Amino acid sequence: MSENEFIREVNDEYRRDRLAQIWSRYSGVFIGLAVLVVLGVGGWRYWQHAQAQQSEAASLRFEEALRRAKDGTPEDAEKAFAGVVADAPFGYRLLARLRAAAEAGKADPAAGAKAYGTIADDSAVGQSLRDLARLRGALLLVDKDDAGALNSLQSLAAPSSAFRHTARETLGLVALKKGDFEGAGRWFDQIAADRETPAGLRQRLEIYVGLVAGGPVQVTAAAAPAPAAPRPPAFLGTPAPEPETHEDAPAASEAPAPEPNAPEAPATR
Repeated sequence: MSENEFIREVNDEYRRDRLAQIWSRYSGVFIGLAVLVVLGVGGWRYWQHAQAQQSEAASLRFEEALRRAKDGTPEDAEKAFAGVVADAPFGYRLLARLRAAAEAGKADPAAGAKAYGTIADDSAVGQSLRDLARLRGALLLVDKDDAGALNSLQSLAAPSSAFRHTARETLGLVALKKGDFEGAGRWFDQIAADRETPAGLRQRLEIYVGLVAGGPVQVTAAAAPAPAAPRPPAFLGTPAPEPETHEDAPAASEAPAPEPNAPEAPATR
C-alpha cells in the first residue's frame, strides 16, 4: 500500500466518524425538522382546502343575497348581506358590506352614507375602495346640501384621485342647481382640461357649458289681455243695437206641411 492510499483511507475513516458523531448528537433535530416540514406542508394544504370551501359557501350566500336584493325588499337584502359579512372571507365580506350600504341607502340615505363612511374609515380596506365608499356616501347626501358630502367630493376631485371625473361633474351640477354659474364653470373647465376625461363625459360637458354660457333664465310675466271694445253710443235717443244673434233653424216639427197633391184629370176617351 502506498503512502497516498494510506492517507486517503485515514481521511475517509475520519469523515465517517465525524458524520456518525454529528448524527448521534443532532439526529433528533434533523428528524424534528423533517416532521415540521411535513406538518407545515400538510397544514398549508388543509388551510387552502378550508379557504376554498369557505369561499364557495360565501359565494352561494352572496348570490342568495343578490337574489333577495332583486326580488325582495331592501330590508331583506340588507339582512342577507349582513349574514355574509358575519362569517365570509375578506373579499366577499367587503363586497357584502358595499352592497349592504347600497341597500340601506335606498331606504334611508343617511343610514347608507353612514355605512359607506364605516368602510371608508377601515384601514384594512384598500385606498381605492375606501375612496369609492366615500364617493358613494357623498352621492347619497349631495342633494340634501350636506356639507360633509360636498367636502368629500371636493377632496375626491383632486388631480390624483381615480374618481375625480365623477366628483367634478357632480360638484358642477350642484353649483349649477344653486345658480352659481361661475362656480359651475370652474368645475367644468377642470373637466375640459383633463386629458383623461372619458368620452361620454365630454359629450355631456357640451350641454353643461351651454347652460353656463346661457346664464340664469329670465322669467317674465305674461302681458295683460287688451280691454274689450266699448259699445257704440246711442244717437237721438235710439237704443244701441243689440249684438247679433243667430236664430236657430226651425225644427223639423215646425216646418210647413207639404201641399196635398192636385186631383188627377179624368182620362179622355
